[in-house]
Amino acid sequence: MRFSGLIVGLFFGFTAAQGQVGKIPNADTLYGSANEIVVTATRTEKKLGNVAVPVTLISSKQIAQAGSVRLADILQEQAGLFITTGFGAGVQMQGLNPDYTLILLNGEPLVGRTAGILDLNRITVGNIKQIEIVKGPSSSLYGSEAMAGVINIITTTPIKNELALSARYGSFNTSDVNATFNFSKNKFTYQGFANNYHTNGFSLRPNSQTSFVTPINRFTQQHQLGYQISDKTKLLGSVRFNRERITNEIAVENNGVIVNSQGKESNDDANFSATLMHKFSNSVKTSAKLYATTFASEQELATTSGAPYTDYFKQHFLRFETQTDVVVSKNLETSIGAGYLIDRANSTRYDKRESTKENSVGYAFFQSEWKPLEKLVVIGGARYDHNALFAAAFSPKLALKYSITNKINVKASVGRGFKAPDFRQLYLNFTNTAAGGYSVFGAIEAQKIITALKGLGQIASIEQDYYSLAALQPEFSTGYHASFDYTPSQKHNVSVSLFYNNINNLIDSRLVAYRPGGAQIFSYLNVKTAFTKGVELNTNHKIGKYYLMSSGYQFLLSGDASELDKIEEGKVFTRDENGYSRRLYASEYVGLPNRSKHQFNLKLQYQKEQVFATLRALYRSSWYVTDTDGNGLYNTNDSKALGFVQFNATIGLPLTKNITMQAGCNNIFNYRDAINMPNFMGRTGFISINYSIKQSIEK
Repeated sequence: MRFSGLIVGLFFGFTAAQGQVGKIPNADTLYGSANEIVVTATRTEKKLGNVAVPVTLISSKQIAQAGSVRLADILQEQAGLFITTGFGAGVQMQGLNPDYTLILLNGEPLVGRTAGILDLNRITVGNIKQIEIVKGPSSSLYGSEAMAGVINIITTTPIKNELALSARYGSFNTSDVNATFNFSKNKFTYQGFANNYHTNGFSLRPNSQTSFVTPINRFTQQHQLGYQISDKTKLLGSVRFNRERITNEIAVENNGVIVNSQGKESNDDANFSATLMHKFSNSVKTSAKLYATTFASEQELATTSGAPYTDYFKQHFLRFETQTDVVVSKNLETSIGAGYLIDRANSTRYDKRESTKENSVGYAFFQSEWKPLEKLVVIGGARYDHNALFAAAFSPKLALKYSITNKINVKASVGRGFKAPDFRQLYLNFTNTAAGGYSVFGAIEAQKIITALKGLGQIASIEQDYYSLAALQPEFSTGYHASFDYTPSQKHNVSVSLFYNNINNLIDSRLVAYRPGGAQIFSYLNVKTAFTKGVELNTNHKIGKYYLMSSGYQFLLSGDASELDKIEEGKVFTRDENGYSRRLYASEYVGLPNRSKHQFNLKLQYQKEQVFATLRALYRSSWYVTDTDGNGLYNTNDSKALGFVQFNATIGLPLTKNITMQAGCNNIFNYRDAINMPNFMGRTGFISINYSIKQSIEK
């Protein structure tokens, strides 16, 4: 508590101190003004104030002043986002699982998901210019995996000749070192970036050496090139490598069996992109992009039960895409594009290393922005995906923005999203010897494998869902959004949003059989018609000359329509306090698991020139995690994780013209939950030094 009090005291001491004379950047600079340029919402450069769909912009300044080093750090402080901790750090958006949020790097998708989750800790934020978050179905522009929305990480481009170095050290022997070199001369630009991250890991068990987050070493490098071929033609190229090495020490309990394992894990991903842009005239410009990425993961564990555990996964993704933007008239702009992608995977989880699973998708899209009135913007678009493994998908979207006055804006949109079944859901053939011996079989493989096991006497019982196994269909959603934005002055802004997502054919894992000894066998079914709906409130206030306060709140409801129907029909039961069976009532139903009904973020910031201090609070209400009464859905009689409040603080100041210092503490009051959030660190502190030399580039 002494350290907690010190950090809070430093914050208020800093804000009371007399720093250098200067003006605080206004709320526009810190929170994204109407004039900020964004690209994700429309796939073209637009001012944030003209975009008709909900977009959140996180600037490099916000990332730096929060003391973030990985992408998960900064996303967890955003309203309406919840960071999950299973299989790495995933992001839940508008109550939809991480499977349904597309993660882009400079507009290109990252691959390498485990159980549908792309680990956000793989992504360093040291060279990020801004992060754009589009909430709601975005398949009309981005296709599969964009049912919940899109997060686009945009890295910096050289605007100054610059050499920048930073080093950070914190709790658990955690270090983070960045180096950036920008260079521009005549028609050529180059940026080189490198990051090295190391942590010894930590343990939530006071008297044990077992680490929940084990020792990790990550090294990332990225090189970006640009060449202005002519006044109308430009060539861009980028290559990125990320290497991760983890020492695993794991204790897993499943079905009453605890298995301890030790071993190593390696993860490597590489990304290459080349873009040729040509401007035919002031009204027509086009681009052609080639993108290739690969992700390889291998894990080897030795278990105390004597059974070895090995896991190998490698994914290759190749895409070619072209897009043309046309200014038809002063009030009408149109973008059209098409592309083709090939996705391949090899995994011991599917079959064997040498066996390749493949899918290909051809697609075309268009989007038009029409301004029929001075105060009205209408955006309409659609995308057609021809998937080699499934029927075609058509994803339309319509959005509008109307300015009632200069201070009041309203937005509304409706769109369709879809997600094709992934390789895991189709081909998985996986038995986890490191976690009690449970098995998961993809929908294509399940009946064949279980029939063979039954013939060998290795099946003890068949569950009802086994007889529902069938070819998986794509999941589809329809999302509705409406928002009201009020800016009474440059110092104040309030935004209220309503959202509703209706998902059909939701793919869910279901228990289909038991082995002798009780080990479970799971597979995948199209079983649910789910929904998520809620309200989101965001406010920004400038207080005096040097203080800014922002807040965000989300109220979320979710559920499965078929489960609600069964409850209303009296077909679902639970147990009373004496253990006797009784009917479950609709008022006891809590919806989909692992979702908090209430989320709240609060940020107080002080800045005077380069001297700054921030204090941030994050609140998550309780969420249900285990179907304790065994009735197949989640209700108030099931087990839940208690809600929590987390406080984070950072302070920063210049030491010399080129050197700045920053210190901070996350999770000040040391909230921990070893059972439900084993990867959630306790209190951590850090200090960093940043060195930068900049020289303006003469054009």
